[in-house]
Amino acid sequence: MKTKTIANPSPDGYVTVLDGIQRKTLVYGTHTLMTEFRLQKGKILPIHKHPHEQTGYLVKGHIILIMDGQTYDMKPGGSWSIPGNIEHGAEVLEDSIAIEVFSPVREDYVP
Repeated sequence: MKTKTIANPSPDGYVTVLDGIQRKTLVYGTHTLMTEFRLQKGKILPIHKHPHEQTGYLVKGHIILIMDGQTYDMKPGGSWSIPGNIEHGAEVLEDSIAIEVFSPVREDYVP
């Protein structure tokens, strides 16, 4: 498996996931993958699930995180850990940036 162990700031590499939601794979090793999500105010990240554990940190903005049927008011500095196969999504209340780590590596996020 290939890895990317270092990333410097760059405006390149963002992928549009949904209207107003972009992600960029930052680095990845053999067990984890780190992404940056840019989330536009007023957008919804629909409820979904995947087998990967997902740990996140809100750098900027304000979101309502929905995890396993419960809602959490997340502001900058807030963090979360979502076990694999748990339904989750988000409502974006302000333009936001989140950093998230997935384990195992999400092969569909490897550029």
